[in-house]
Amino acid sequence: MFDQLKTRLDAFDRRMRDAFDGDISTPAGRFAAFWHFQIMDHAFLRIFWTNLHQFAPGAWRSNQPDARRLRRYRDMGIRTVLSLRRDGPASHQLFEAEACRALGLTLVNHRMHARRMARRADLLALLDLFETIEKPFVMHCKSGADRSGIASALYLLHVEGATLAEARRMLHWRFIHFRNSDSGVLDQMLDACEADMMTDPMPIRDWIATRYDPDAIEAAFRAHRHRGR
Repeated sequence: MFDQLKTRLDAFDRRMRDAFDGDISTPAGRFAAFWHFQIMDHAFLRIFWTNLHQFAPGAWRSNQPDARRLRRYRDMGIRTVLSLRRDGPASHQLFEAEACRALGLTLVNHRMHARRMARRADLLALLDLFETIEKPFVMHCKSGADRSGIASALYLLHVEGATLAEARRMLHWRFIHFRNSDSGVLDQMLDACEADMMTDPMPIRDWIATRYDPDAIEAAFRAHRHRGR
């Protein structure tokens, strides 16, 4: 039953995407992309729920903003928008890029994952980005829960010199992140980091560069979940 429903939803999603095919320059394409954004990307749920939180000076996190919210962010002083979602001709990306251009905001894309570990090179590139990004900035994923959470934790560790206990607060149910879900693998990453730091303290960049093992972290997470069943 569930598989059949998912198959139908995937087919419906493809039909909606095909209706605008990465182009919102025509009335028909814009109409199709708008409804894809509202329905398939769940934008209607984010009209009043923003998951907005300032986690460091000049640094904010939120869920996927629409054009109206981006205008409010601009008026708050936000200069840069960092999207942790996949870059491409999806409805959310098309409308966000258009709004940022109109508002004079810089849009930066750096893809992260919610349910699996990122590559070492991608995490190091994110830390580099944190050092150069123009502030104030807001970063977001789809819901502002998992990818935004681990990215905020890494920012605090790398830029603010926070403790792991402080960084862990970015992965919390208040942001709709739940450790017992598939995205708990992100917590497992911080667990692995903490275990290494207890015997060999080092900056988070050095840990990622020399000790970070995504395959081992994912395996440990799967084993932990299996034991918990």
